[in-house]
Amino acid sequence: MRACADRLLAGHGDERAVVVLGDLNDVPLAATTQILLGPPGSEIGTAGYDRPDRGDPWRLWNLAPLIPESRRYTRVFEGRRELIDHVLASRFLVTRTTTVDTAVDPPPQSIGPDPRLRRDAPASDHAPVVARFDLGD
Repeated sequence: MRACADRLLAGHGDERAVVVLGDLNDVPLAATTQILLGPPGSEIGTAGYDRPDRGDPWRLWNLAPLIPESRRYTRVFEGRRELIDHVLASRFLVTRTTTVDTAVDPPPQSIGPDPRLRRDAPASDHAPVVARFDLGD
């Protein structure tokens, strides 16, 4: 996935709208999620975010910190809220993000380790993440 993002960004992430999204099956700070972000630094909410650097054209930003904290989860596993579905965006898009939220009303049903218990379930055990961007006219 990261190699594909590199090809799409091609060092022009400040000019290109690139999004990697989906069920990554891991939390935002997990190594597997961090690999997809590319060069470290400038994360949302850090002092470096507003200071572009040479890594920005190659970097993706996880929009998770922009989700209201009380809604920052997409699955409930054994009663614990987890954010394992993500939207990663290029610099071009992260600077144009207007809202990010999860559709957790009503909350997803809590699940356990036995996937057979959800066989034939009518709905997903994950809530979607929705991001909106202002791309102008």
